Amino acid sequence: MRQRRFMQIDVFSSTPFRGNPLAVVVDAEGLSDAEMQNFARWTNLSETTFLLPPSHPDADYQVRIFTPSDELPFAGHPTLGSCHAWLTAGGKPRSSSHVVQQCKKGLVRIRMDADNTTAPLAFAAPDSTRHAVTEEELAPVLQALGLERAEVGAHSKLDNGPLFWALLVNNPDRLLELQPDCSKLYAMGVNIGIAAPYPQENAGLIGRASREARAFARSEPDKAATPDLEVRVFFDATTTSVEDPITGSFNASLAQWLIEEGHIRAPYIAAQGTCLDRDGIVEITQDEHSQVWVGGASHTCISGTITI
Repeated sequence: MRQRRFMQIDVFSSTPFRGNPLAVVVDAEGLSDAEMQNFARWTNLSETTFLLPPSHPDADYQVRIFTPSDELPFAGHPTLGSCHAWLTAGGKPRSSSHVVQQCKKGLVRIRMDADNTTAPLAFAAPDSTRHAVTEEELAPVLQALGLERAEVGAHSKLDNGPLFWALLVNNPDRLLELQPDCSKLYAMGVNIGIAAPYPQENAGLIGRASREARAFARSEPDKAATPDLEVRVFFDATTTSVEDPITGSFNASLAQWLIEEGHIRAPYIAAQGTCLDRDGIVEITQDEHSQVWVGGASHTCISGTITI
């Protein structure tokens, strides 16, 4: 056992302690898989990451991503938070404009933009696959969520490492009211993300009240970031409610799906964590090559050493 640099990073909020926390072991060389898993179980955060020298010639660093129970090939807020920690710890990228992260999913580019205070870091959404959801499969999931079929405008299964069922519902107020029966989702093994667009100006009253309340309640740095989309994500980890504060991986595959299917245009801002009293702000952009970028703010909240 030896002392290693350690950070806890808050991701996807302009205000520290209002986003999604991530534990990062900066000097992870020499740790076994079992030691990484054991430490991730001890932190009991949704993810804990371990930074290592890259084994790929094009990567700046390598990251291993663990939940309390297993390892993930890719995850969103761990990507931004790990990059933030690597840079803060003195990491020097080969490029002046981006960092290349190696993970189990492959290489992920992370764009650096110091002038963008809302999203100084943004990752290139990795390739995702989609699978149709049959009406027979959908029915018990809607029952567990407490939704009627007419309230769902589109649906798909999205896989960019993590696999999510994705639903697009018509009313953000209705989305914020949902109290899913997570024991049923657990029994079905369903991780589900639900999104609802806010109406544009003069497009009607549905969702406007919650949108204005959301902006008013947000911490001062985020007040200008009026959301275009409200998002909630529920995991099947336990039989009790497990709602994720802000989910970068889901927002990445969601954006690719919604943009390609014509449900929304980039750039847009997604809000997540509202029902958990978080100020989650995810900035979605798309470049001239149709690459979707997922960005957000990050902050170092704890910095020190640990002994593993």
